[in-house]
Amino acid sequence: MEHLIIPENYMTPLSLYDTQIAIKTVKDFFQSVLAKQLNLLRVSSPLFVDPASGMNDNLNGIERPVKFDIKEQEGSEAEIVQSLAKWKRYALKEYGFAHGEGLYTDMNAIRRDEVTDNIHSIYVDQWDWEKVIQKSERNIDTLKKVVRSVYKALRKTETYMSIQYDYIEEILPKDIFFITTQELEDLYPELSHKEREYLITKEKGAVCLMQIGDKLASGEPHDGRAPDYDDWKLNADILVYYPVLDIALELSSMGIRVDENSLMKQLKEAGCEERAKLPFQKAILERELPYTIGGGIGQSRICMFYLRKAHIGEVQCSLWPQEIVEEAAAHGIQLL
Repeated sequence: MEHLIIPENYMTPLSLYDTQIAIKTVKDFFQSVLAKQLNLLRVSSPLFVDPASGMNDNLNGIERPVKFDIKEQEGSEAEIVQSLAKWKRYALKEYGFAHGEGLYTDMNAIRRDEVTDNIHSIYVDQWDWEKVIQKSERNIDTLKKVVRSVYKALRKTETYMSIQYDYIEEILPKDIFFITTQELEDLYPELSHKEREYLITKEKGAVCLMQIGDKLASGEPHDGRAPDYDDWKLNADILVYYPVLDIALELSSMGIRVDENSLMKQLKEAGCEERAKLPFQKAILERELPYTIGGGIGQSRICMFYLRKAHIGEVQCSLWPQEIVEEAAAHGIQLL
């Protein structure tokens, strides 16, 4: 099947019950380490927002958010969040976080237009985090420093899990490799962006791919990014090689957020300058919000990675095409 990879001779050593215990072990340990590494405080966050606020994440600009009307509020609409990238920056100001301090939260979303496969689901669960920086820290050195901190938390978690479970071997390299999307295109100009990611990640083991969203020398962007949260010159994805599926697996997307200058530049390039009139975007342009760096880390993705599962549906509850459920079960992959 096109959207299902079946690893040869796959068999998970964990029962469904033991898998639930292992998921909790991963999540409890990782979020504790991440909070310490980045000086983050756990906070509550919204499941839905007002569409008129401009607070929802437009992702690649084509995904349709899930909407519903509110009876008590005369039928006014609300949108299920697609991520909390913009809300977090607003919250840092409202909650009174100081320079060097940050927050993290559980983000749960529904992405109705997602094409599902071994690593994609219509249900998204991730840790969203954000911290306050100074404008002078909006540079590539800050980005790399924070990436190394996140990667250190990932490596510590893998070491911990390898102690808890004999079948888990450490595969993450000591250091993460940094490369820009343009440098990657220059290396493999004839390949697609996914093929480039696969080759560099398989070679290096762990890669920080920087500067995503802007057009490359080829005239095409490496991948899509909404123009009003990440600065396209100062963002990154953390990719690791995952031998169970023989793929490059994205564990985290992050970046230094737009300031008043990069926001207008990117809105113009994306052809959506009208967004500058929305409350959130207007607050950035008028310098009412703090300068920040932040990102998202997939909870089910890292559970899948550390537990060496073949399908994200083995570590999260979602809905899958029936033929996928049946084919997976026939090969020892039990979707929740």
